Amino acid sequence: MRVLLTGSSGWLGRHLAPLLADKGHVVTGLDVVPGTHTHILGTVADRALVDRTMGEQGIEAIIHGGALHKPDIVRYKRQAFVDVNVSGTLNLIEAAVAAGNDRFLFTSTTSLMVRGDVREGAGAQGAWWMDEDFGPIEPRNIYGITKFAAEQALRLIHREHGIHVAILRTGRFFPEDDDTHAVPSGPNLKANELLNRRLTVEDAAAAHLAALEAAPTIGCDTFILSAPPPFTREEAGELARDARAVIARHYPDAADLYAAQGWHLPETIDRVYDPSRAERRFGWRAQSDFGSVLAALRGGDDLPFAHDPDYTSPIVRQERDACMY
Repeated sequence: MRVLLTGSSGWLGRHLAPLLADKGHVVTGLDVVPGTHTHILGTVADRALVDRTMGEQGIEAIIHGGALHKPDIVRYKRQAFVDVNVSGTLNLIEAAVAAGNDRFLFTSTTSLMVRGDVREGAGAQGAWWMDEDFGPIEPRNIYGITKFAAEQALRLIHREHGIHVAILRTGRFFPEDDDTHAVPSGPNLKANELLNRRLTVEDAAAAHLAALEAAPTIGCDTFILSAPPPFTREEAGELARDARAVIARHYPDAADLYAAQGWHLPETIDRVYDPSRAERRFGWRAQSDFGSVLAALRGGDDLPFAHDPDYTSPIVRQERDACMY
């Protein structure tokens, strides 16, 4: 299949493009900055470029992973988010319909589900159990607002034209340090997040491949992508009060393994992302989870996730390099 991959120079794109190629797909990468897997430089907000690319490359399916993200809020005005995240998404799916494509994948984010009350911590019921039916959706910033608007536009086009749409709300998979959490930080924080809100970039890429192949059976649906949590909904109350006790029940040696690293388990957990719909509907389940972290610690092996405190996105590197000349 001839696939247009937007965001091909980004963290997900650099892992997804070779995976698609290995499975026999012909990938055309489109991004605003150069990269190993990027063939066309430009923005999805440029409708003429999108239309030209679709025709010249004979595109049969689109994976739309490109976007302005939360860290970009400090660098771009809100209109830029609307232009790229909303208008750009509409440009792509309308071009896909015009080209007769039967499937469209959209990389969205669990961030848009984090309302003000979720951000403040656990609710009266304990940890928020967040599946695809969680609501109401009230994004807290322009990033979440525009990603949610893009999702709604995709649903509209599906209803009008029947193109199959898979909306993939990914949990965290970035390699850099968190920009809001200082303690714990680094690998300790990433390991903790695999309990409830993170996945590896490799698993995120694999989910996109699985959704692409299963798209004709999906229709139009939304999926949370995260490592499978070891917890049940019935443990939500206890997670908000004493997460360490719940973790010990599932992983008796976790505290000792963490202590040997000088790490700290979370005292409380305020939300849990539930990715089970993706497994039910298109057979994807993350291969790495919190148990994988503990297995690596037991064996003295490499951790299952990437951590790079010096990582910067391609667009930030391009802007930084331009300022040096």
